[in-house]
Amino acid sequence: MQNHDIIVIGTSTGGVEALTLLVKQLPRNLAATVLVVLHVSSQHRSYLPEILTRSGPLPAHHPEDGEPLKQGRIYVAPNDRHLLVEPGHVKVVKGPRENGHRPAVDPLFRSAASAYGPRVVGAVLTGALDCGTAGLLAVKKEGGVAVVQDPRDAFCRDMPRSALEFVAVDHCVPMSELASLLVRLVATPVKSRPRKHSPQVEAEVTAMKVDIPSMEEPPTLVEYAKPSHFSCPDCGGVLFEMDEDGLLRFRCRTGHGYTGEALSGSQQHHLDAALWAALRALEESAALSRRMAGRARERNHLHSAERFGERARAAEAQVELLRRAVLAGPSPAAAPAETDAADEPEQVG
Repeated sequence: MQNHDIIVIGTSTGGVEALTLLVKQLPRNLAATVLVVLHVSSQHRSYLPEILTRSGPLPAHHPEDGEPLKQGRIYVAPNDRHLLVEPGHVKVVKGPRENGHRPAVDPLFRSAASAYGPRVVGAVLTGALDCGTAGLLAVKKEGGVAVVQDPRDAFCRDMPRSALEFVAVDHCVPMSELASLLVRLVATPVKSRPRKHSPQVEAEVTAMKVDIPSMEEPPTLVEYAKPSHFSCPDCGGVLFEMDEDGLLRFRCRTGHGYTGEALSGSQQHHLDAALWAALRALEESAALSRRMAGRARERNHLHSAERFGERARAAEAQVELLRRAVLAGPSPAAAPAETDAADEPEQVG
């Protein structure tokens, strides 16, 4: 009889503290494999395995590509690599970024759901924006169990709130109760749940693997998505639009993926960079025109001097207007007001 022996966990802001508290309470004889994605910078090595190993009884490490899955181990995604699950082993690949992240939470969740279906427990913990929601939807579609940290208990509520909004979550608990919940789930036989083998999930998992077969036959998006009017911030390709149980998502042909919220944030970042680049180009144009006007006057080429002078004044006027627009841009969104316990969804484990 099968049990819930594949636990996938996704977290971001505040995740180190949350994971440290969790592993302290997990038993040494946990009959399950734990796989973790914490969003980390691609430029810096993650020391999360060392932290988790010191904090609890289960050994944690960065796995090698193709390493077999073993119970009682914690597999942590290394920086700048996606951690994926296949039957019996893991894949560690430098696939396309999702929501601007590599490693990303959603690819781990999707691959585990595709490989192990109802045996999977997916847990979304503290973190910013809406990463993990799409992956948790895949876990539910394939018959797995969806767990979310209570937003009132999270350092950053965004990821748990988004998951609660779009996913029919099975358990919503504070971190202090998560370990005992996972232990109970691991000891519980898998219930017979409807499982929808989704071609979309399989195609998105394949897109992350970037092996030779998938590059020769890239997963087609037109079967479950439609071309949008937007371009991919990573590669400039056309983004295909998907509406998954109300969650708006986008993916390009090469595999880069975004939720609507993440795409909006990326567009704002690129817009800010473009405005500063335009400001720099205008300032350089004004400076060059002033220099050309001066050289023309030195040679008594008065007509050319006037022409370059007018060009410099026009560029300087544009610089002033653009600088005011850039500096007066919208301020970061204010943090959402604190809510009372009564305002939160009444979902408990």
